[in-house]
Amino acid sequence: MGSLWLACSQEPNTGEDPEVTTRGSVEVTAQLVEIRGEFVNRADYDYAFVMKYKVLEVHRGKVDSDFIYVAHYNPEKPRDRVADERVSDVGGTLQKFHAGDIHRMALETPIDDYFMGGIINRYFEEYKGPIYWAVWTNPVSK
Repeated sequence: MGSLWLACSQEPNTGEDPEVTTRGSVEVTAQLVEIRGEFVNRADYDYAFVMKYKVLEVHRGKVDSDFIYVAHYNPEKPRDRVADERVSDVGGTLQKFHAGDIHRMALETPIDDYFMGGIINRYFEEYKGPIYWAVWTNPVSK
């Protein structure tokens, strides 16, 4: 008689890899709490889109709040295909952004030192603190 093995759930994944642990000056695991509005879906427009995160753990560097605002380059593209001739030093294994998901990210701040292009920040009126630039973004599963 043969045996049958069924996996009830995925193996936990911390999102750790050699890229996320060495890039950027800040590394966090954070939950994406809000994507405000829709992404721009135009092939001729490269931009960064600001999203709101709740920090769950700081691995490297320092953040000043439990909530941070992170700009992701061309967020409609999977992170493993987002780098281009304009912005070559971004990436990760995340395929799609969904509110509620947990991401491990390597970040830089201030964004103006790392990205000089269009930024869609729908938090502009209510939040005046730093905007982090996402250098590397991986999914986390518990």
